[in-house]
Amino acid sequence: MFLRTTQLQYPVRVDRPDPVFARHVQELLGGKYGEMTVMMQYLSQGWSLRGTEGNPRLARIKDMLLDTATEEIAHVEMLSAMIALLLEGASPDQQATAADASPAVQAALAGMNPQHVIASGLGPQLADSNGNPWNGSYVTASGNIVVDLYANASSEQNGRLQTARVYEMSDDPGVRDTLAFMLARDLMHQLQWLAAIDELGGPTAVLPVPALPDEKKAEHAYTFMSYAADPADTTAGEGCWAHGPAPDGKGEFSYRAEPFAEGEASPLPPAPEKVYDNLPGDPVGRAIPPRDGGSRSMVAKVGEALRES
Repeated sequence: MFLRTTQLQYPVRVDRPDPVFARHVQELLGGKYGEMTVMMQYLSQGWSLRGTEGNPRLARIKDMLLDTATEEIAHVEMLSAMIALLLEGASPDQQATAADASPAVQAALAGMNPQHVIASGLGPQLADSNGNPWNGSYVTASGNIVVDLYANASSEQNGRLQTARVYEMSDDPGVRDTLAFMLARDLMHQLQWLAAIDELGGPTAVLPVPALPDEKKAEHAYTFMSYAADPADTTAGEGCWAHGPAPDGKGEFSYRAEPFAEGEASPLPPAPEKVYDNLPGDPVGRAIPPRDGGSRSMVAKVGEALRES
C-alpha cells in the first residue's frame, strides 16, 4: 500500500518555460535509464525478493528496495511537474504567433516534441526524448539479489550521467536547482546498492553469480584470452584481469596470448522435405514423425517438448 501527500519531495521551479528543453527532460523521465525504469525496477525486485523471513540482511535490503522505489515515484512526479511547467505557453496559437514574429523562435520550436501538444495536451509523457513509449523491458528483476544490486548500481550510474548532461544543457536557475538535487540523490543510490553488496559480504562472498556447487570447466574460468592476430598489437595482457588474484577470492588470473580455437565447425545436414529449405532434386534430411502417428497442433507439440525437457 502506498500513501500520498500533496507535497513534492523537493521544490520544482522553472524560471523560463522552454518547450524544447521539455523534450530533453523526457529522457530523464521515460528513457531507458530514467526514473520510470528505476521506480519499476526497485518495486519489482522488492516485491519478489524471497527468503527474507529469518534473514535480517535480506529483510533490510527488501525494505531499502521498497523505500527507494517509493522515492523514485516522487522523482517521477517531480520530473512530470518540471515538464509541464516547461511547456507553459506552448499552445499552438502561441507557437504560431511567436514563430511569425521571429525566425529564431520558429527554428527553436522545431525542436519541440509535437506530441506534447497533440497527444498529451502540454503534459509529460511516459516516453523518452524521441517520443518512444517507456518499455518494461528496461527493467532488471532477475530474482538473484546480487545480480539485481549490481544492475541497480549501473542503472543509477547511467541515470546520473544523463541527468548531468541535461543539467549542462540548461541555464535556467530553477531547473538546475531541481536537477542538482536529483544528481545528489542518484549518487546516494549508487553508493547504497554497492554498500548492500558489502552487507552481503562483498565480492568474495557473493561472486561468482550463480555459485555452482561444482564449477564447470574451471580451468577456463580465470583465463583472459586474447584474440589479436599479432600478440604484440594488444596491451590487454598487462591488465590486472590477466594476472594476480581474481575479485572473487577463489582463483588466480592467467593470460593466453594466442587465439583460442580447439573445436571444429560442424556442417548441418539437409533439412526435412516439409521445411522447404532445399533446392528441387537435392537430398532431404530425416523428418521426425509425430509420436502418435498422426497430425497434432504445434501447441501440442511444444507443450509435450516442454514437459519432456
